[in-house]
Amino acid sequence: MSRSTAPDVGIITTGHDVADARLHKITAALQHRDLSVELWGLGDAEGGPAGAMVHAGPRGNLVQRLARTAVLPWRTKAKVVMTVDPDMIPVTRLVTTLRRRKLVVDVHEDYERLLADRAWAQGPAGLPARLIVRAGSKLAAGADLTVVADSHLAPHQAKHRLVVQNLPDHGFLAPSPPTGAPRAVYVGDLRTSRGLFDMVETVAAAPEWSLDLVGPVAPSDREQIEARIAQPDVGGRVRLHGRQPPADAWRIAHGAWASLAMLQPTPAFIEAMPSKIYEYLASGLPVLSTRLPRQSKVIEESGGGVLVDSVAEASETLRRWSADPGELEKLRDHALQWAADHLSTTTPYDELADAIIDLLKGPA
Repeated sequence: MSRSTAPDVGIITTGHDVADARLHKITAALQHRDLSVELWGLGDAEGGPAGAMVHAGPRGNLVQRLARTAVLPWRTKAKVVMTVDPDMIPVTRLVTTLRRRKLVVDVHEDYERLLADRAWAQGPAGLPARLIVRAGSKLAAGADLTVVADSHLAPHQAKHRLVVQNLPDHGFLAPSPPTGAPRAVYVGDLRTSRGLFDMVETVAAAPEWSLDLVGPVAPSDREQIEARIAQPDVGGRVRLHGRQPPADAWRIAHGAWASLAMLQPTPAFIEAMPSKIYEYLASGLPVLSTRLPRQSKVIEESGGGVLVDSVAEASETLRRWSADPGELEKLRDHALQWAADHLSTTTPYDELADAIIDLLKGPA
């Protein structure tokens, strides 16, 4: 695709850090098709995708986010504009219509169920957020391309709907055999409902093990988790790495013995399939997981992990693994074989890139 002053694709977000893994995967697929990409988001621009034109800033407060939501769609001059936030859809759709640009909306979470997992979104205070999500879903259906991360996500009917599952991009992963002392890893957002404290307590009761937590901690949990990991029973054995670009995140996982996925059965997670499960398996990391339906199915089918019902059972499993690493070796072999059989190096992100090329070729 020839270069011009205007980028081919502009991705705009007021709610996502430019280090977000899905943004990196989308950008990489677009760049593999020789498309130029501009990204507007949060955080540090250095954490954005290599080769993209990255504009990043601080998260700010709610008023500042609302202001960016109104302004940001006007700032990109890209031929195709993509947004990943439900609150940005109304203004972005208006701007792309006026400018005769193509609009892509990426719906990568069940936002209504996600709000049910957030205390601030309950009752009258959360009504505006719930109304925005519902309006965004309806407007997303009218975009030139509506992308959903899973088949169960709304909108179910759209002008052009494409399912782009959050599968691994093997270019970011760093599979390696276990090295050093027993070490577990978790990659993803960190909060109570995602098993933050359950993972720490699991390792606390398995003294041979350490734990690397790679991802942003929810502000509501930050003070409590920092106090907990400073206590003597886990002191120095649990490390918080914060948000990392995907390649850096998986470098931290290099050499780990096992991975954790201890999400709680909240409305947002009960039907979800965490992308980290696929990434763990493709990295040859045996998975220790709670029994949420879809991740349980994959772990049982792959033979690449163990399902547990409690922190005590999870801790006992880690102690068993460190005492008998042979079990871990078998799980690792199963994980890698399943990934080789089921996770193609051609990803849904490549299909998304092809669909965006079709938009660029089509009439204005």
